[in-house]
Amino acid sequence: MSVQSSGDSIRLEIFKSLYASVAEEMGVTLRRTAFSPNIKERRDFSCAVFDADGDLIAQGDHMPVHLGSMPLSVRCAIKAVAMGPGDVVILNDPYEGGTHLPDITLVSPVFGSDARGRRRLFFFVANRAHHSDVGGMTPGSMPLSTDIFQEGLRIPPVRLFEGGKRSEDIFRLILANVRTPREREGDLTAQIAAARTGERRLAQIMERYGANTAVAYAKHLQDYSERMVRSLLKQLPEGIYSAEDCLDDDGIGAGPVKIRATLTIRNGSLEVDFRGTDRQVAGSINAVYAITISAVYYVVRSLIPEPIPASGGVMRPIRVIAPEGTVVNALFPAAVAAGNVETSQRIVDVLLRALGRAVPERVPAASSGSMNNLTLGGIDPRDGSIFSYYETVGGGQGACAGGRGDNGIHSHMTNSLNTPVEALEYSFPFRIRRYSLRRGSGGSGKFSGGSGIVREIELLTDADATILSDRCRSRPWGLAGGSPGRPGKTSLIGPHRRTTLASKKRFSVRAGERIRIETPGGGGWGRRSRRSRRA
Repeated sequence: MSVQSSGDSIRLEIFKSLYASVAEEMGVTLRRTAFSPNIKERRDFSCAVFDADGDLIAQGDHMPVHLGSMPLSVRCAIKAVAMGPGDVVILNDPYEGGTHLPDITLVSPVFGSDARGRRRLFFFVANRAHHSDVGGMTPGSMPLSTDIFQEGLRIPPVRLFEGGKRSEDIFRLILANVRTPREREGDLTAQIAAARTGERRLAQIMERYGANTAVAYAKHLQDYSERMVRSLLKQLPEGIYSAEDCLDDDGIGAGPVKIRATLTIRNGSLEVDFRGTDRQVAGSINAVYAITISAVYYVVRSLIPEPIPASGGVMRPIRVIAPEGTVVNALFPAAVAAGNVETSQRIVDVLLRALGRAVPERVPAASSGSMNNLTLGGIDPRDGSIFSYYETVGGGQGACAGGRGDNGIHSHMTNSLNTPVEALEYSFPFRIRRYSLRRGSGGSGKFSGGSGIVREIELLTDADATILSDRCRSRPWGLAGGSPGRPGKTSLIGPHRRTTLASKKRFSVRAGERIRIETPGGGGWGRRSRRSRRA
């Protein structure tokens, strides 16, 4: 490393840790002060630090689908609002930098004094959290929709705080359009607290090292990430590698829905071309461009064995071609609620499958390929309040050349936890009848795929439910001769009936009935020899 061009290497490592710790501490604040189980228990949020141009400097180890897409939100906020000290901008519109409406992003500027004592903008901090309801046609705001207007309240970039003063008008407008206003206000307040934590920590860094030095090393970190990615790409065999995979359906009638990618690796650069992907569909599995960028970012970064700064420099050697009007770059007013959670997973599967043709020893087989989204809403008989529940359920991880896949885990674009049974039964009128691994659901091979999960929820009141899942028809593929994992399945179980549900469906549940979710297992890796069968 050249000290002249990239700064002192020891100090570079110090700033790498400093900026990452800012994002992590923001996450701790958000989690500890949030109201909803989805945020405080499942950690369905992300925090990051950006430079004055909106380029990513550092992020916490939070949700990959949030982090790769958040830079577009920050840039849209910068473009739409001239932010001053004490301001906080809020947005969730997928067509203005967001992903889907439940993911609400807050962006806050960080000012400091330069070497001449002048007050200047140096950084931004941002956080994104999945709110368990933002209005729309169904509780949980993850509906089987056919346009964006059915999915909830759209928030363009607007000031939630101005000069440190809360905009009561904006707060009232948001809370009037959701089913659980107290919980939403609590979660928004937690996001504000996280932003203020980030502002304070960056101010301390600038005070200790000087604002100009802090900014310079932020640039050095971005440059370092770029060099690391170019080095990785030069290690991969040059060539053109294509793959495709499908989502089962869009929940409305179209399907299977194909995603195709062609990867061109040449001279330390990567082009990812999604031409050949199906056009956007009526159902809500459409993904906006930010989600596709996020999936590419995740896959490239996961190929690098060394820990590198998770900065904007990662994407500099990469060109993404995502034709407008396709399911990987949907146009307004397409429905997009499931694009963030389901299509993002399938994009990753396609990219890994293509890379598996180049470096199968560095790529895992397909994981469960679905976040298995369940939303429930109704009246809690314990106190008469409206409840809105949202959760994703993990599955089996794909095996790789290094060993078998993990069991019952959130993989790839999701990094959330489960809601503990005790917290779930305390917060909602539910009873968990079963929560176990789905033994034998992983694909066989030299190394077997991980097992999925069985989660069975009994309702203690009538509820409106929606399931958004996938891999119920198609199976998570194996790699290098490994077998695919078992597909998923959702059932509604009553006293006198047991019904297998479609992978994407809105339905009613009566008190005493149970929803049973069986998630897919991961694909196996390598051919199963006689020796591996004995093992």
